[in-house]
Amino acid sequence: MSEHTPTLEQVTISLDDRSYDIHIGQGLMGRPGTWAGLPKAQTAMIVTNETIAPLYEAALRKAIAAHYKQVHTVVLPDGEAHKDWQTLNLIFDALLSKGCDRKTVLFALGGGVIGDMTGFAAASYMRGVPFVQVPTTLLSQVDSSVGGKTAINHPLGKNMIGAFYQPVRVVCDLNSLQTLPPRELSAGLAEVIKYGPIADMAFLDWIEANIDALIAQEPQALAHAVKRSCEIKAWVVGQDEREAGLRAILNFGHTFGHAIEAGLGFGVWLHGEAVGCGMVMAAELSHRLGQVDAAFVARLRALIERAGLPVRGPVIDASDNAGHYIEHMRLDKKAVGGDIQFVVIDGPGHAAVCGAPDALVRDVINACCA
Repeated sequence: MSEHTPTLEQVTISLDDRSYDIHIGQGLMGRPGTWAGLPKAQTAMIVTNETIAPLYEAALRKAIAAHYKQVHTVVLPDGEAHKDWQTLNLIFDALLSKGCDRKTVLFALGGGVIGDMTGFAAASYMRGVPFVQVPTTLLSQVDSSVGGKTAINHPLGKNMIGAFYQPVRVVCDLNSLQTLPPRELSAGLAEVIKYGPIADMAFLDWIEANIDALIAQEPQALAHAVKRSCEIKAWVVGQDEREAGLRAILNFGHTFGHAIEAGLGFGVWLHGEAVGCGMVMAAELSHRLGQVDAAFVARLRALIERAGLPVRGPVIDASDNAGHYIEHMRLDKKAVGGDIQFVVIDGPGHAAVCGAPDALVRDVINACCA
């Protein structure tokens, strides 16, 4: 293979007639073959944000122009604070004002917020148009772009309004990670680390051995991290697309993490920062439930800290911090009849979903918060 030809890794999400491929490699955005075989249409709409647009919008537009007569772009404000109805409506405004029909293909160019909102817009516009995920952050490449979860936030809870709607392709161009700020890279590493304790301890060993290479953005290390993460997620989603059971394990650390995000106000902590800290709290809960030993918790905490992530939860209410965490967690999508459901590690490399007494959860929060 020529040194100028980027290698391409491919992972398939197997969902019968909704199956699709995840393309992983360097320089994929500008490669004509990346965009071949997508649904045919006269029009495409790139949905991106004000941070990503100057970096990659022109390259994507040029790459897909051969396939679509018209390529439009809508640029949204950046950040989790804008993952709401008002910003979502900007996508619909653009689609309608440009006369986009039900064959129009949407391209989500950005991180998890852009991917989630574009997917929800695609699921809703004219009752469903195709969309392609072009994730530009590590977090979105290893997690949010894969599996068809789309949503916006409500002031009372994260991702509470949305739909399951699969993309027709995911394109993970590893070159886009070169412009990622260190804080965003660390946030993505939280979702990479997550896959070890829940499904693959050998992968956790590899992450520990390669965490410095990942932080330094060494291409081979990033390529392996993205591919293995996508393989594990594809394996889970292929068995449980709509989170009736197994897929819930992908939320390890998220019940605590979402409470942090909602409690502080969306965007104060990055999603990956909240999940990283949430995994420490979930591991501590697992230990107090007798599922893992203290050494496992310490090992996970040390790795999360090495990834540049917080390992102490914030105080979101000085008068009753644990009570406010629990209040937010009762609004979590996984809660059943007001009972909070936690993803716990019930043995290294294996996760389960269970409830826990409020008193025990309070103890965990008090022990794990600053």
